[in-house]
Amino acid sequence: MGKRFEEIEHTADVAIRVRGRDLAELFVNAAYGLACQLSDPDALDLTIEQEIELEAYDAETLLVSWLGELLYLSERDECVLADFDVLEIASTRLRAVARGGPVQGHRRHVKAVTFSEMEIVRVGGGYETTVVFDV
Repeated sequence: MGKRFEEIEHTADVAIRVRGRDLAELFVNAAYGLACQLSDPDALDLTIEQEIELEAYDAETLLVSWLGELLYLSERDECVLADFDVLEIASTRLRAVARGGPVQGHRRHVKAVTFSEMEIVRVGGGYETTVVFDV
């Protein structure tokens, strides 16, 4: 699968279009897109590891919850989580491990992950969605 995500134009916030061959890859690529908004993932020393388990009403709510949890943990632990292993995923349940490290300064402050334009759709050989971050 080529590019993990691409930034797309949005009037007031930051938006990315994310693709994945399956839900696991879509969720990992969206999380990596969030990490790129916060910092340079390649410059991180991956010394922090966090296991995350979430349940939600549907896949879109699960994705927003996943990204929201990563954002919360980044704020709480003053780090950026940028490497991910999805251990289990269904449209309403996720279990994953996220790794990251402390950062000196953030690229930008992301206040929240929104439901704006969020719809996970099947395309070609996988999935695609747009994620809008409130900055």
